[in-house]
Amino acid sequence: MKAYALLLLGAALGAAWSSSALALDEAALRRYVEAQIGDPPGRVEVDVGTLDFQRRAACARMEPFLPPGARLWGRTSIGVRCVEGASWSTYVPVVVRIYGPALVAARGLGAGQALQPEDLKLDEVELTRYPPGLLTDPADAENRVLLRTLNAGEPIRVAHLRGRQVIASGALVKLSYSGPGFTVSVEGRALSAASAGQPVRVQTTSGKILTGIAREDGVVEIRS
Repeated sequence: MKAYALLLLGAALGAAWSSSALALDEAALRRYVEAQIGDPPGRVEVDVGTLDFQRRAACARMEPFLPPGARLWGRTSIGVRCVEGASWSTYVPVVVRIYGPALVAARGLGAGQALQPEDLKLDEVELTRYPPGLLTDPADAENRVLLRTLNAGEPIRVAHLRGRQVIASGALVKLSYSGPGFTVSVEGRALSAASAGQPVRVQTTSGKILTGIAREDGVVEIRS
């Protein structure tokens, strides 16, 4: 009977340790993660996973830490170690969601479409759901061409765009070559279409084929 009572007492103490430590740990970990994020680009939500204390020795004081290379962005994890009363460490899953402004499609947009101001709007999105390169300034997207279809409300990334076409295939263009103290301009015919900043091959009136870089003004710049 005495042994059974001691067993019940041990179980009760273990449950009490687990319950109190778990509550303290989740709150402390959430505050720790929020502090480590620093100055985020928008509002932050942190979800902390459950740590099973039943398999851990009783601990008087725990301390959170960031594992080497950990990034508090999206699904990640942080460490927890006992620094008083026992010696153990473990990892806890954490989900960090950061919301901020980003440029999104104001309506469904098709591949090959040159973006206009009415195609764009700023909206709050979950930044942690997307790879780097989300745009926030409409000027960075206007008159650029979509490389893929976008649904209404879908964030616009740099990788979705190319520069607007400034040279059409077969068009007559001016080639410009500059050197120390001189500039030479000749005419030629573009052998392909090109956006600003892209290379383009041009055939001169003499039949020579040169490669240059298309500029915003439609001139092809030959670089030495």
